[in-house]
Amino acid sequence: MPANYFPILADMHSHILPGIDDGSPDIETSLMLIRGLIALGIHKSVATPHIIGDMYRNNPDTIFNALSTVTAAIEKEGLDFSVIAAAEYMLDHYFFELLDNKSVLLTVTDNLILTEFSYSSRPSHPEEMSFAIQTEGFVPILAHPERYAYYHTDLKQFHRLKDLGFLLQVNLLSLAGYYGKDTARAARYLVKEELVSFVGTDLHHERHLSALQSPANRQLFAEVFSNNTFNEKIFSADWK
Repeated sequence: MPANYFPILADMHSHILPGIDDGSPDIETSLMLIRGLIALGIHKSVATPHIIGDMYRNNPDTIFNALSTVTAAIEKEGLDFSVIAAAEYMLDHYFFELLDNKSVLLTVTDNLILTEFSYSSRPSHPEEMSFAIQTEGFVPILAHPERYAYYHTDLKQFHRLKDLGFLLQVNLLSLAGYYGKDTARAARYLVKEELVSFVGTDLHHERHLSALQSPANRQLFAEVFSNNTFNEKIFSADWK
């Protein structure tokens, strides 16, 4: 394994903004998580707080206010770290209201928008979801498809999702078994079948960070990804 190998140099899925979802509760925790990312070799990140209709109705104001708090703290602490903000949109009724109303949606970059399915129920018409999103000019990234247990007995559905226009993003901790054996198997399948477009930490808290830092898991990442790196192409050259 190359010294200090980690599969990503820039993260595109994290919950490091303070106090607006189930991720970092405060700025002190945000800075702790950021320092941990830096130690892993990550110096750029897209913070993607949840937007869920019945739980976290974040919007550009709440998200950019939290981003301002973090960027000011990063500058004060002199950390070598850049962060911008997008969102992780649950594909629920509220999201499609936003889409229909042509509300401002926060993209990871350009027209790429991070989305997620419900964990409890399999979407009955993913083709309609993808079509509606693409009709409005966006390209949906589907967060952590390996974590949706209803696909664990039918892994071929991942191919269908990609054919429908979803770009698939795998969580690093899924590969390490953090969410269980079935999720790890699904994540490995996604990598083996070359269905993965993006890799993310989905970092929420210190337990996630500790697992990412584990030497055994870092060795595992090197073996699974054959020392390749991901995500660089989503960040433009004029990143500030």
